[in-house]
Amino acid sequence: MGELEFIFVIVLRPQWLLSFTFTIKRKDYLFEMNTLLEKQFSGKTAPADLIQARLKDFPGQTACYFENLCTGETVSWHAEDPLLSASVIKLFVLAAAFEQMKQGILSREERVVLHEADKVPPSGALYFLHEGVELTVMDLCRLMIVFSDNVATNLLCGRIGIPYIQDFMKRTGFEKSVLNRKMFDYESAKKGLQNYVTAAEVGRFFSMLYHEELVSAAASREMLSILKEQQVNGKIPFYLERLDDAPEIAHKTGEDEGITNDAGIVYGKTPFILSLLGNSIDTAAYEKVMQDLALELYTSLSL
Repeated sequence: MGELEFIFVIVLRPQWLLSFTFTIKRKDYLFEMNTLLEKQFSGKTAPADLIQARLKDFPGQTACYFENLCTGETVSWHAEDPLLSASVIKLFVLAAAFEQMKQGILSREERVVLHEADKVPPSGALYFLHEGVELTVMDLCRLMIVFSDNVATNLLCGRIGIPYIQDFMKRTGFEKSVLNRKMFDYESAKKGLQNYVTAAEVGRFFSMLYHEELVSAAASREMLSILKEQQVNGKIPFYLERLDDAPEIAHKTGEDEGITNDAGIVYGKTPFILSLLGNSIDTAAYEKVMQDLALELYTSLSL
């Protein structure tokens, strides 16, 4: 099989430029999009049928929440089960930061200094930067979401305060999702402290953003604009972004050993929310399910 080479250029501020190059192997399924698009639908296939067909026999812990943003139709598959969040928990850190900015507790332009002790394993760019770099709160918010930067997340958690984020989540009605520790906090993890979300609550998070009800209308719009810049696009957007009429997608992923998650809004002819979580699974196989299901839902809802 051939190889695909990607080059990422990251501009943090005008004077800072990072460039990353990496190569990935092509998968046999990489070019299956045409086959999927050629499937003939005798009519609109019900989202519940599409979701059940993909998930009912999949081994491991899977969860799904779907919402048609035109009709209000919802579909749940173990959507109330708390599962390990990986980086999807960063959604709630983002919203808590925006609430503190609205309240004047945080300033958008407040500068946070990067120290060597702040560095945890990437994803993201800050791990590779030198000590003493200053970033604004908004720099950290964008890096946390767009590149899923773990160091940026921990710096924000430190500045906002984990107890504040926990309180924000409860006040906003997210009862089962919880942030218990920073990214790569091994000592807390050894004590059993983990971060959890449910597919339904992550779905409701995006529903609140869509309806401009999270923090404020202006904050909801700005958070969505950041989420639309997401660069980790190998799951829900994988086939969709290759379409001639590719829809906008605002989403957030999460990955760890045996864990792969993705959730967001697909702005098609009929916009919809898709929240997919997987724990204790074959991550590559489940990501293929995410890719296929997102395309099937988009195609069916576009008829």
